[in-house]
Amino acid sequence: MIKTASATLSPEILKDARRRERRVAWRQTRIAWLFIAPAVFMVSAFLLAPVVFNVILSFTKWQKFTGLDKFAGFANYARLFAVPYFSEALSNTAVWVVGAMVLPLAFGLGLALLLRNIPLQETFKSLFFLPKVMAPTAVGAIWYYVYAPHGVINSAVAGITGQPFDVGWLYDAQTVTPSVIATFVWQTVGITMVLLLLGLAAIPRDPIEAARVDGASGWQIFRHIIWPLLLPTVLVVTILNVAAGFTTFDLLWVMAGSYPGKRTLSLAVYMYYESFSNGAWAYGSAVAVVLGAMVIAVTAALAVLQSRVEKNIR
Repeated sequence: MIKTASATLSPEILKDARRRERRVAWRQTRIAWLFIAPAVFMVSAFLLAPVVFNVILSFTKWQKFTGLDKFAGFANYARLFAVPYFSEALSNTAVWVVGAMVLPLAFGLGLALLLRNIPLQETFKSLFFLPKVMAPTAVGAIWYYVYAPHGVINSAVAGITGQPFDVGWLYDAQTVTPSVIATFVWQTVGITMVLLLLGLAAIPRDPIEAARVDGASGWQIFRHIIWPLLLPTVLVVTILNVAAGFTTFDLLWVMAGSYPGKRTLSLAVYMYYESFSNGAWAYGSAVAVVLGAMVIAVTAALAVLQSRVEKNIR
């Protein structure tokens, strides 16, 4: 009926109808842009513009208010591989990324599986999530005194054993990195647990109940049903934790910021030190560009992996 009716209309009427449709579509587009223009302006002014300026700055000789107008080419990037502290910061950042990727996920998944079917679940979730709402500097200050020579840990061990216990957790090269990573896990395990609980709640119960009727063990149910269906959420959590591991600065600076005497030197700390302590702003910008490129590359790879996993599940 619609085809027959449209076939009887004259070309002039059809052309006028299409013109009106284009005007309506253009009006709707202008209204949409009117609403999103403030957000686009804010993102461009406070995110994209500084990033572009930072990339341009990395190709100059800007240092302590001089040299911004002097082109340095790739000299700042060549210096990265000539300075030993950059390779040290790169290796420490890799340790941080692995720790941020594995440990919060492992503890968060264990807590999510433990808390999903117990009474007072909301209370326990709130307790574990509480550190996440605290400022990282506050968390670092609290745990700095926990790890202090006469702090909570040493005093507790000395009280239990009856023997003096004086371990410099943040002053020993062998213990400082694990100590700060443990603090990071304490702060981030709550949000990881909550996201995984949401993923577990979205898993349908029918396949699990059918597997139990067929005699499958708890491990078999987790391995063959829960884990594959939970994998997209796991990858989202991994992306967030990896980005946090790359860019963690607050905890490192507050708890162990005496560069370069500590093994906690990361790319984020190294960038801050070179830029604001040494005044080598162009060189610090080059470090920031490398760090940003690494974050984008790793998170993009994980995002592609996540899309493929979701496609396979569908």
